[in-house]
Amino acid sequence: MKGTNLGEFEELVLLTIAALASEAYSVAICDELEKRTARSAKLGVVHAVLHRLEEKGLVKSKLGESTSVRGGKRKRYYTVSAGGKAALLKAREIREGLWRVIPDLSWKGA
Repeated sequence: MKGTNLGEFEELVLLTIAALASEAYSVAICDELEKRTARSAKLGVVHAVLHRLEEKGLVKSKLGESTSVRGGKRKRYYTVSAGGKAALLKAREIREGLWRVIPDLSWKGA
């Protein structure tokens, strides 16, 4: 397994997979990211991030059933692995810890 440090977009993709639960496939991930972040999520970029997250052991994937709607093509569904959950919890803990130590005075006049 490669390093488990998360970049910002990797974290967003991982959180989106968790949020979508059993419906987390690439197009749905892109749509949800765009809806929640109000920023463009290109399919090719999301595919690259999904591949990288899988290499790091943070997500697992499996092929769904083929459907006539997709011309017999199968969707690849993603789930957060135990390592992915641990990485997300660690990122959350770090962020919350930093938020807690910001003095109230630093926000005045900003």
